Amino acid sequence: MSLERPRVVVVDDAVLVREGVRQLLVAGGCDVVAVATDVSGLHAALEAHPGADAVVLDIRMPPDHSDEGMRALEELRADGVTTGVLLLSMYASPTLAVRALSAGGATGYLLKDRITDGEALVAAVRTIVSGGTVVDPDVVALLLGSTGRPRLVDALTPREHEVLQLMAGGRSNLGIAEVLTLSVKTVETHVEHILDKLGIEPSPGEHRRVLAVLELLRAGD
Repeated sequence: MSLERPRVVVVDDAVLVREGVRQLLVAGGCDVVAVATDVSGLHAALEAHPGADAVVLDIRMPPDHSDEGMRALEELRADGVTTGVLLLSMYASPTLAVRALSAGGATGYLLKDRITDGEALVAAVRTIVSGGTVVDPDVVALLLGSTGRPRLVDALTPREHEVLQLMAGGRSNLGIAEVLTLSVKTVETHVEHILDKLGIEPSPGEHRRVLAVLELLRAGD
C-alpha cells in the first residue's frame, strides 16, 4: 500500500468521466495504473495490477446500467479482496450508501457531481486507501435534515451531529478537530458519546465508526 502515491484503477464506461477522474487523480498525486469500461475490465485490471491500492468504480455500467458496480464491490469482498473501493453515483441514495458500506472493507460512496472537486476526490481515495470509509456530504446532510419516525441519531446534540457528519465524510479525529476548531481530546469525547448514544459496543479498529455511519444512513431509509 502506498499512501504517498496511491495506485488506482478507474472504471467508468463514459470516456469523459473516466478521463476526467484519471486527470484529477494524477494531478492530486495518485498513480492511475489502469482504466476500464466495465466489470470484466475491472477484474482484468486487478489481475494485471495486484498491488493496486484503490478502485474508483461507477455504480451503473454495461450491460444493463443498473447496479453492476455495486455487485462488483460485493463480489470482490466475498472473494476476500480488501482493495479500497470508491463508488461513484449519480444520485444521493442512502440505500445505496448503506449497501456499499455493508459490503465491508475500505469503501466509499461519492456523488459524480463531487468529482469536479479534485481535492475532494483525491481525499476520498486516500481515506479508503488508509482503510477508512467515505459517504458523500450531500447524502449525510440529507439524512441529518430529514424528519419522520424516532431515530437513535435524534438523541445526538447539534455538535455531535456535526462530528458524525464529518466522520461519515471520512475525517479522522484530528481532521474533525481542525474543521471544528476543537482539541483532539474534545473530539474523542464527542465520538465516544455518539457511539454510546447509538448503542454501538466496543470493537477493534475502525469498526465502531463504520457502524455509527451505517446507523446514520439507515435512519434515512
